[in-house]
Amino acid sequence: MNTLQKTGLALFIIALLLFTATLGLDNYRLTEESLTEAIGNEYHLEAITAAAREKGILGKEYGSSFQFAPAFKKVLESAQKSLNQQAKEGLPEGTSQWEYKMGSWLFKDYAFIATKKSSTGPVSGNPLLFLFLTIGLAIVGGLLYILPKFRALPGIKHNHIYHNPMTRGLTPGWRGSFLGAAIIGLLLYGVYYMNDKYFWPAATAVVALLITALVFFYQGEAKHTPARSASPQVAGWLGILTGVYLIGFYILLYWVPQHIIGWILMADPVSRALNGGEASQWFLYGLLYTLVILVMGVRMFAKYRHNRYQQIRTYSVMFFQLAFAFLIPEILVRLNLPSMDLKNIWPLNYTFFFDWNINNLISSGAIGIFMLVWGIVLAAVAVPAITYFYGKRWYCSWVCGCGGLAETLGDPYRQLSDKSLRAWQYERWIVHGVLAFAVVMTALTLYTYFSGEKTVLSFNSNTVRTWYGFIIGSAFAGVVGTGFYPLMGNRVWCRFGCPLAAYLGLVQRFKSRFRITTNGGQCISCGNCSAYCEMGIDVRWYAQRGQDVVRASCVGCGVCAAVCPRGVLRLENSSMDVQERAKAVRVIQVSKEGVKLVD
Repeated sequence: MNTLQKTGLALFIIALLLFTATLGLDNYRLTEESLTEAIGNEYHLEAITAAAREKGILGKEYGSSFQFAPAFKKVLESAQKSLNQQAKEGLPEGTSQWEYKMGSWLFKDYAFIATKKSSTGPVSGNPLLFLFLTIGLAIVGGLLYILPKFRALPGIKHNHIYHNPMTRGLTPGWRGSFLGAAIIGLLLYGVYYMNDKYFWPAATAVVALLITALVFFYQGEAKHTPARSASPQVAGWLGILTGVYLIGFYILLYWVPQHIIGWILMADPVSRALNGGEASQWFLYGLLYTLVILVMGVRMFAKYRHNRYQQIRTYSVMFFQLAFAFLIPEILVRLNLPSMDLKNIWPLNYTFFFDWNINNLISSGAIGIFMLVWGIVLAAVAVPAITYFYGKRWYCSWVCGCGGLAETLGDPYRQLSDKSLRAWQYERWIVHGVLAFAVVMTALTLYTYFSGEKTVLSFNSNTVRTWYGFIIGSAFAGVVGTGFYPLMGNRVWCRFGCPLAAYLGLVQRFKSRFRITTNGGQCISCGNCSAYCEMGIDVRWYAQRGQDVVRASCVGCGVCAAVCPRGVLRLENSSMDVQERAKAVRVIQVSKEGVKLVD
């Protein structure tokens, strides 16, 4: 590490510490003016103001959001009780119960807005300054650390990735502890999230136990056990700290955003410049997400500059994230048009067929109708058609934001993916189970939308959607999917949880021209391909046998070919055996004489 890199690393650490510290720099003081800005419903505003005055928190200053939020929650509960009591005595003329009463689902939004409006201090007073001192300084530090890598000789160098405390991974004991704690913690919080209803958390626990039983049953009958990922004797402590930080970030972002007001305030100036409004936690997330992909994309250029395919692929994911996922949706908001990531496809975009989204698109005129038709055509036509020609790589490795983050931010951890047969068994049961859940949920949603019924076979459509959003859309995709990068590899979500990846994979496995061809005679069994496969495929096992890789999970990133020292592996699209390509052994030999198919 040279002086420039040390300077960059120091700047990044300082920026990260200050970024974290900003959550405790501001104070919070609730006033009638801040309540008026936060609460749009006049009945709710009156009840909340009266409750706040009664509780004695109006004008009282709190040192942190963790002190302010519980006090304000008591105010909301008191106001809700008061409104419910008044509703029994009689509603104001021309007012419905839906308008008058304050449902518990509003607590999160009211708490977030009121906390933001009540913030006073250095961060709320100087958001641009703190934006530069934290996010801006982190970008500068990251680039200073990355840029010297362009001076090194091109090619893959391991650089002690299995010895580095940031990238060597976890011992089996630590990995099991994190997984167990995550599953138990999420299911317990799920009970609270579902308003103390135990059915869905209990049903999820039963399904998890059933999948575990199936995995162990089929593993007992297996004849081949691919190699596991490397398990160090000492866990990477920097990786653990990084994972804990990421997990904590996602928990705060998804479920208690009132505790990250300092971060959101810093994003306000950027939000006003793009969409004309204040930043939400989702704008903050989109901003950070995009900046991370852009900065870490530069690292990808440095690492894989010997491989043109990787260069172009990195440009692609950076472009689609910046333009389609971030800038275009924000510009649409500024134009008072429906905001949509036009590359986000159902069932990954699981809210696409929700009633509020359909109504919003239909009521928005021609552009809304276009977006509705566009989304349907993408899912029903584009996915199978393009996947037939190019496999799932066209989306998972070139377009998808989840894949873009995994390939850039997660690239240092790609070697941690488990290549064991047990991991693959879990993968196929879980990811296809999530796809089935998404299909059933969407079917229930569409049935209730067109029929007007709220329940189907005693299942409430709203409850099913709420649980899917919590356990899959938030917990799996965010908390585990990204938070576990330093713990279990960078494609945990793509591999085990993404329903769109499962859909694409089914097409790729049985009806696609894409495969990775191998030349077994050139393989020296170095293991680079397997080590760097982020999807947990034991590529070396195929290469040693000269067998082409046809796997539903393969995202066609091409890194296995990029790190192969002998050119054994190639990404190919061929229709010569498309009807039989899923057989156990289908070998394509490429030579000067041409392409020859061997059984």
